[in-house]
Amino acid sequence: MTTKTTGTVLDVDSLLADRNVRTILCCGSGGVGKTTTAAAIGLRAAEQGRTVVVITIDPARRLAQALDLDRLGNTPLEVTGTDTSAGGRLDAMMLDMKRTFDDLVLSHTDTERAEQIFSNPFYQSLSSSFAGTQEYMAMEKLGQLHQAARWDLVVVDTPPSRSALDFLDAPTRLGSFLDGRFIRLLTAPTRAGGRAYVRMLSAGMSMLTSTVSKLLGAALLRDVQTFLAAFESMFGGFRERAEQTYSALKDGQTSFLVVATPERDALREASFFVDRLETDQMPLSGLVLNRVHPHRGGSLGPERALELADELWPEGRRREGVEVAPREMTANLLRLHAANRERSLHEERQTSRFTAEHPDVPVAVAVAQAGDVHDLDGLRSLGASLAGG
Repeated sequence: MTTKTTGTVLDVDSLLADRNVRTILCCGSGGVGKTTTAAAIGLRAAEQGRTVVVITIDPARRLAQALDLDRLGNTPLEVTGTDTSAGGRLDAMMLDMKRTFDDLVLSHTDTERAEQIFSNPFYQSLSSSFAGTQEYMAMEKLGQLHQAARWDLVVVDTPPSRSALDFLDAPTRLGSFLDGRFIRLLTAPTRAGGRAYVRMLSAGMSMLTSTVSKLLGAALLRDVQTFLAAFESMFGGFRERAEQTYSALKDGQTSFLVVATPERDALREASFFVDRLETDQMPLSGLVLNRVHPHRGGSLGPERALELADELWPEGRRREGVEVAPREMTANLLRLHAANRERSLHEERQTSRFTAEHPDVPVAVAVAQAGDVHDLDGLRSLGASLAGG
């Protein structure tokens, strides 16, 4: 069996053994196996002696199933069934976006003000479905996990999104929105001091609110202004925390792993993400090439295999009798080999384009599993494959 890639090889076990690395972020487009990759990495690190928490933002609950947990919530739960002989431990959690936002509000204001915020319709929408909230809250939760100091490694399964780049951009966008000029204008009347200033400001604000009211609707505008008045004391922290988080992602304790499958669209997205990480000078450890179908069967190519199959038993030839003749069975196996070999060649071609563009990016190959990864043994097998086993 061979798995052909060019460029350097990513040493996953050395990465996990590096105690200076305290955060690993698994990034990439949707559907490439980020969740199972994060879980496999977390399990392997824990069974090698590290205290690990894996946080997923994937609402499909695949991580809970793979870790044999009935449910995952916003509080880390210990994963039983792991080998703790090396002194490690594995916990896991699934981000509850609204719960995390609620906890953030409670930690920065009093109970009465918090209740006003929670009951506001605009906040309810902002905390559950506003663009960028999920990514921002993932970073908030990451900060909380590090502050707890219970784990020496946090593995993050980044949010599923239309573009992997959204994960880097969304927290800053939300922080800028909540601390932006437009928000300040909407809350200006509540902060204005002095009658002359209030009269002057009111004329301008009446024009602004009239325009915004037409765009948003009067009821929504009232909800927004009421929310902002209650939320005002928290504004400054959002931009500051977003900037702190972005800076923390660049330090030597953070490692990015870009996850992709050996298909054109996934590798194109991975290439964009690698370029962005390099531009922003973020610590990229390498590419995890997931669900690879390696070449098996020696040097017999697909064209020759099909030729031999046709010589033995031409496709479409009627079967003689009930049982499959040995020649027909051999021909079918040759055609299956040709299909598998063509798939592996296709994957090699797609991968070679990525490695040609990024020759210095180390690559770890995870061989496609026989079935879906749904338990700890499957995760161990995936982790061993990543480590070259």
